[in-house]
This record gives sequence, C-alpha cells and structure tokens, in this order.
Amino acid sequence: MIDLSWSHILIVVIVALVVIGPKDLPRFMHMAGRWMGKARAMADQFRKSFDEMSRQAELDELRAELNAMRGERPLADTEQALHQPILPLDMVSGPVGELPAPPVDVPGPLADGAHIPPLP
Repeated sequence: MIDLSWSHILIVVIVALVVIGPKDLPRFMHMAGRWMGKARAMADQFRKSFDEMSRQAELDELRAELNAMRGERPLADTEQALHQPILPLDMVSGPVGELPAPPVDVPGPLADGAHIPPLP
C-alpha cells in the first residue's frame, strides 16, 4: 500500500489548494471520493470472484478424488473374503459352503444313554 506521512499529505493538500483553487476543491474531493468508492467496489468484486474460483477449483478436485476412490473399490478384497468358505476345501464333502454330515455313532461317556448328575 502507499506509505504516506503527514508531511506528504500536507504537501498534496497545499498543491491541490493552489492548483484547483478553494472554490472547486470540495467538488473535486467529492468526485475523488466517488472514484475511490468505485475502485474499492471493483476490487471487492474481483476478490469475491477470485475466492469463488478457488472454491470451485477445490470442489472439482474433491469430486475427482471421490470418483477415483469409487473406481478403486478399496474394500473389494474384503467383499471377496466374505464369500469364501470358512472350512478348508478338503474338509468339505459337497458343494462349496455345505458342511459335512456329522458321524452317526458318537463315542464318549454319554453314548450309552447315561445322564450327567446334577451339581451339588
């Protein structure tokens, strides 16, 4: 920004008073104020449009990143693992996913029909 000290401002005011004259100085100041207002409005509009463009660029970047993530399918291997059988294939005696039939004769202490005594 322009760095003006009080002495610089005083010199500009004295030159303006001499060149423009005391009669037209208020009208000149009013016109200069309007120009400054228009310049500030244009600068503000430029800043807003620049901010909007940067926001739009960020959104486009995020959309591209999301589309790339959708195409990668990071959980595809997990989905395949869920559809695989738990038991090894040599233990399965039928189509994949079907359990083998339990043995008919169960050896052990309860095979003869005895019952478990209740706990004291």
